[in-house]
Amino acid sequence: MDSPSFSALVLVVVTVVVVRLLERQEYLWVKKLLQWIPPILFAYIIPAAVCAGFELNFQGDAIHQWSKAILIPLAILTIMASISLKALRIVGIKPLLLFVFGSFVIAMLPALLLIGARLYFPTTAEGLIHQELWKGLIPIVGSWIGGSTSQLVLKEYVGTPETLFLSVLVLDNIIVNIWTLLMFQLIRQSGRLNAFLGLESIPPIPVNPTETTKKKNGPLTLVIVFGVIGIVVFLPLPFLGVILLLSFLGLFLGHTLSFWKHPWCLRLGSACIITVMAILGLKLNFGAFDLPLFFIAIVLVWLVLQFLASFGMAYLLKVSMVWVPIASMANFGGISTAPAVTAAYDTKLMPHAIVLAILSMVTGTFWGILSAWILHYFL
Repeated sequence: MDSPSFSALVLVVVTVVVVRLLERQEYLWVKKLLQWIPPILFAYIIPAAVCAGFELNFQGDAIHQWSKAILIPLAILTIMASISLKALRIVGIKPLLLFVFGSFVIAMLPALLLIGARLYFPTTAEGLIHQELWKGLIPIVGSWIGGSTSQLVLKEYVGTPETLFLSVLVLDNIIVNIWTLLMFQLIRQSGRLNAFLGLESIPPIPVNPTETTKKKNGPLTLVIVFGVIGIVVFLPLPFLGVILLLSFLGLFLGHTLSFWKHPWCLRLGSACIITVMAILGLKLNFGAFDLPLFFIAIVLVWLVLQFLASFGMAYLLKVSMVWVPIASMANFGGISTAPAVTAAYDTKLMPHAIVLAILSMVTGTFWGILSAWILHYFL
């Protein structure tokens, strides 16, 4: 891999330092501000604002390769190694059903919306179908369930033209960035929603049972963590394979080694997530793109309907509303942003977000192929 540019590194480091300082502030006005904007969200906003204000472009910087190859795997390993299996069971069947239902709705809505558009806007809808703009919807399914790998696979599967795919990438980037900001706010208000709807909040997360009974060795824990990362990142595995392997290794190490320092792992994982968020902020680009307004409207209605359906399902299942933004970001944000949004509520829930994000990565291509098949059938 190439070395990251010095200016990108400086901006990321300064952002992380600012976020850490914000987390420690005791001023009343700062605390009130952080009630609406979690400190970790500033990791996303600061680099994006600096890049926009000074017209900087770090989209092609090597720092993004380092983030995907090193920081995200390190975050996955340390966070999964910081949680107890007992706590992981809090995911339970209901949040899992909520997540699967949300994925199902994402896959089904493109066909349903185009069928509805044919009934109420026949001329516009037929033009969209005739120009094969519907082929831009399937890569969005892959992005919203599965991430960039599924998105590229589905692009090839339906034969999305390059020009259309580029515009879809820009639109998807804008939507996901805005959605991430909204989910940060929703997860902070989930307690109030639970009280209003008469739903129970998530019970306190239990600490690892070995944490208070054995002598811990923090330095040795870190040596093993970085040793594992140094080996795994050089294995000839796809990104999903690396994530799955490190997730299992994290659980294994955290529950078999009596000296394991779980709080150190959680702090290191949280720092990695903040750094990844800062690096993601460097990629924001609201440049021009060429898509019909009708296409954009379909995508926005699709997003809103999926959220409302998930919200309704959460209420029917009587599951805490905190799982709505967690499940949503496990799909829309994936492995990098789902834990970050979850951390705005409780860092101890980050492993649960990772589990759902992994399920999204595993199933994304399947849902996209199903969505493409249904569109082919009805169109």
